[in-house]
Amino acid sequence: MTDINKLKFDRDGLIPAVVVDAYSKKVLTLAYMSRESLEISMQKELACFYSRSRKELWLKGETSGNYQHIVSITADCDMDALTVVVEKDGPACHTGTDSCFTNTLFESGERREFSVDLLYGLLKDRKQRLPEGSYTTYLFQKGLDKILKKIGEESAEVIIAGKDKDKKETVYEIADLAYHVMVLMVEMGISVEDIRRELASRHIIDHKVKQEKMAGDEM
Repeated sequence: MTDINKLKFDRDGLIPAVVVDAYSKKVLTLAYMSRESLEISMQKELACFYSRSRKELWLKGETSGNYQHIVSITADCDMDALTVVVEKDGPACHTGTDSCFTNTLFESGERREFSVDLLYGLLKDRKQRLPEGSYTTYLFQKGLDKILKKIGEESAEVIIAGKDKDKKETVYEIADLAYHVMVLMVEMGISVEDIRRELASRHIIDHKVKQEKMAGDEM
């Protein structure tokens, strides 16, 4: 672990902290920490910042209930900036949005940002608007039975491609399966974060099992 005394606070005794969502990896906000707020954050495992405008400590969520539970805090190579990875209880921004970074200034005409969260958002939009000519619209209009049937078909395609040891085809079929599973998620109101949390809980369980096994092997 890095010694807190090695951190380089600025002339005001502050250090910038980039807050990142532990599950989506989305940047939530940029805040500042004093040595005291950093120590409180580590002690409570709750994000505590220093408000430059109010000149006081600020425990995130104390008034709104949108606490940010700290997973890790990491300093950069120059020891003058932090990343704070958190599990959040609600919106990160005071405006009620998931992240403070919502005002796009530029987008490449050739490159496109992609994430599971963006795809999920697109599918939710399709379900709400049901634009004509969209395959996703077709699935939502046909309903749950059709969506489940497609998942069964795509699962079989993955098995066939995998059995043939055809990597390219297997990747293609897994992508098809993932898309249809996400359509099911939207249909049933299951969020990407629901799945992340479930997988994370299994990772913790698996880690404990491995530790117990290693302890048993040493005996």
